[in-house]
Amino acid sequence: MKKLLFAAFAITALLAAQTLPPAGPAPTGTPGGPGGRGGRGVPQKPTYVVNPDHTVSFELRAPDATSVKLSGDFVQGPQDMTKAEDGTWSIKVGPIQPAVYNYRFMVDGVGNIDPANPMVKLGDRSAESMFEVPGDKPAAYDVQAVPHGTVHINFYESKTVGALRSILVYTPPGYEQGRNKLPVLYLLHGSGDTEFGWVTIGRANLILDNLIAEGKAKPMIIVMPYGRPAGDVMLVPAKAPQPMQQQGANSVFGQDLLDDVIPYVEKLYRVSAKADDRALAGLSMGGGQTLEIGLKHLDTFHYIGAFSAGIRGNMEDTYKDFLADPEAANKKLKLFYIAVGKTDGLFPASKSLDEALTQHKIKHSFVPSEEGHVWRNWRNYLTDFAPQLFTK
Repeated sequence: MKKLLFAAFAITALLAAQTLPPAGPAPTGTPGGPGGRGGRGVPQKPTYVVNPDHTVSFELRAPDATSVKLSGDFVQGPQDMTKAEDGTWSIKVGPIQPAVYNYRFMVDGVGNIDPANPMVKLGDRSAESMFEVPGDKPAAYDVQAVPHGTVHINFYESKTVGALRSILVYTPPGYEQGRNKLPVLYLLHGSGDTEFGWVTIGRANLILDNLIAEGKAKPMIIVMPYGRPAGDVMLVPAKAPQPMQQQGANSVFGQDLLDDVIPYVEKLYRVSAKADDRALAGLSMGGGQTLEIGLKHLDTFHYIGAFSAGIRGNMEDTYKDFLADPEAANKKLKLFYIAVGKTDGLFPASKSLDEALTQHKIKHSFVPSEEGHVWRNWRNYLTDFAPQLFTK
């Protein structure tokens, strides 16, 4: 079985980096200037600049375009950019709060990532560019001068799915020198992402590095599987969905997690097999999967985290069996954490779940936050959730 090891920071650069041609004076209609990839010249001007007042200025050279718009999770709908005589389109937005944001350009109606920005948010259906507005001090997800863990990429043959799949596994600083078994968090992504999302976008590895260094979280292993019952989307050619994948996809994924992923991880890594040392959490689609799988397997997971969970319907019907036995739930669950943004379209469902749990006297934490269905919330939720794990 192949296994690749990457430094926790280096993996992001490996997956997202793009080599850009050095840019000299650019003739009209030539974004890279003379010389191509072998040419010489000054470094290409960045497409965006974060200003001291937390406004952000964007520029894109597209002299032949008739319309260029900027869209992102920091503006309300696509914003028209203004064209200058030299064919450069520009716009200034903000000020906006310190965080990591996603954006893309719409050039004559076609969505594009930023060609001059190596920070790319890769998903299984689309891609966007990213930028960070830094705060006065480093954020929990920033690279800091602390010991760093390692992110491993493991390929395994899933008997459940019948395909080659991959999981990312974060091991904390000092894992290679240790001998003791560690607790493990199985962390699930959302519907538009892949198993790489919690590292390349969510920066889960950096969050844990920083929390562990500050003594706020226990050293733990994080396992990040692909949440759809299909082959690895990065390496295996796409195939038409099978009936099994179209119906009951969460159930099939749950079987893969329980029967393939967990045994594989427990064979390959020094992880505890105790339910008290095992957590399950996820965002959006992954939050819904967490509830569907975790609440049915309380003998497997004693820590549950649902971030902006993709759940619908009547909670009394959806989680009927779980709600019917509050005593068992309270005895087994060490932490049941629910977080969602107040403007998230999924807020009503999470609130309904909170109310149902309260009515049935099942212990839980309901954490409503500002904003909506965005990665900057999910990074914050993980930062809040991780220190509460494996403490009881």
